[in-house]
Amino acid sequence: MFTKVLVANRGEIAVRILRACRELGLKTVAVYSDVDRSALHVRYADEAYPIGPGPARDSYLRIDRIIDVAIRAGADTIHPGYGFLAENPLFAQACLEAGIIFVGPDHQTIRMVGNKVAARRAMSAAGIPIVPGSDDEGLWDEGALDAAERLGYPLLIKAAAGGGGRGMRMVYSPQELPHALTVARREAGASFGDGTVFLERIIEGARHIEFQILGDEYGTVIHLGEREGSLQRRHQKVIEEAPSRALDEDLRQRMGQVAVQVARTAKYVNAGTVEFLLDEDKNFYFLEMNSRLQVEHPLTEMVTGIDIVKEQLRIASGRKLRYSQDDVKVRGWAFECRILAEDPYNDFRPSIGRVTGLYEPTGPGVRMESGIYEGFEISLYYDSMISKLIVWGETRGEALLRMRRALEEYRIIGIKTNIPFHQQMMDSTRFIGGQFDTTFVESRFSMSEPRREEQRETAAVAAALLVHNRGWPTASPPQSEQSPWKRVGRWRAMQYEV
Repeated sequence: MFTKVLVANRGEIAVRILRACRELGLKTVAVYSDVDRSALHVRYADEAYPIGPGPARDSYLRIDRIIDVAIRAGADTIHPGYGFLAENPLFAQACLEAGIIFVGPDHQTIRMVGNKVAARRAMSAAGIPIVPGSDDEGLWDEGALDAAERLGYPLLIKAAAGGGGRGMRMVYSPQELPHALTVARREAGASFGDGTVFLERIIEGARHIEFQILGDEYGTVIHLGEREGSLQRRHQKVIEEAPSRALDEDLRQRMGQVAVQVARTAKYVNAGTVEFLLDEDKNFYFLEMNSRLQVEHPLTEMVTGIDIVKEQLRIASGRKLRYSQDDVKVRGWAFECRILAEDPYNDFRPSIGRVTGLYEPTGPGVRMESGIYEGFEISLYYDSMISKLIVWGETRGEALLRMRRALEEYRIIGIKTNIPFHQQMMDSTRFIGGQFDTTFVESRFSMSEPRREEQRETAAVAAALLVHNRGWPTASPPQSEQSPWKRVGRWRAMQYEV
């Protein structure tokens, strides 16, 4: 058993892991860059140590500094979260060599499943259906043209290492291919230190379905059902749900069995995710396996009642998995909206600055995963995701209505966020009907300008929050002065009367 966990991450995921550790009675250590000195995860941990300047390459990606902090702090375990070093086999190997437990699979497994070309070869050899593509490593222009001709257009250039939409380019004709290859290689090399790319056929009308996997070192592997992440922008998910409307019970069972087979083929231990593409004829293809905790893991926790982070920690400590496949029961429906510091009315440009006002939704079936607070400074150095809003309902309809309510309550003042995007998506008839695929957001959905009354209401609420948070200029307000909240409430009532 271990006693002290260092969380090698930041933001909302660091806070979420720290909470799980605290509930298990484990001492915790946070690391932070110079710009994160006052971040929420730093305040929440038992101890916190600086690891360098703002840029991730000088702080959160420095294996040597993180290992050094773990040794100095007496941490016997490191949880990488997701992003940064979570899928870096060198980091897992460095932990092993330093005598520190790494919460995740071993470095050989990470190396195998982390390289998409190697993973595709292994799964194809195991008889698992894969998306048609070219698995030639070091694919260069002449070979790429031949492979593209064989596969047919349109196709996708993908980085062999990493993920998150980096090193990916869609190509619709032979003329576009050479330039797209150059750009994809350059981006992959800059992001992952590996410029290797490969080609994959684009499956028209596909949906993105993934299965959560848990495996222990004693050979037990189970899945916790599926999540759907088809609503994507620039190859990054923005809204997820669990379960998926696209699957019936027979298909769900077959895909789950294949997901477990994938994990067994990789000799996988700890939590992971097997991703598939599902075409319009209900054929499914292995896409990749993520050897880490997923952003959308709370969805599975909401519908199964299983705390995935706690299970990660238990498995890493050498315990047997507490569940069998028959123990896993999916109940109800859940949605997750990724809240990004981006302006949806200005081509989703990043928004930085200080959070001057914050009101987070609460109530039955609502869960917040957040790394911000009032007064927190949004930096330009890191990913734009600042929080996740998750809701649960007994049915998809109830969950959707609950998400609408929660989004309406959610107020972040001082920066732009994509909350209006989520609100409009929740009103989309195609989304409500479950009629979407991975291209829906970018090809069939567009943001409509906010109505004038919505802008006036937002301004009124923002003003009320500002007055409330700053306090009155005198010791007590004049007796005749109305509460700003009453003024807003009466103003809204007048709007409805009109």
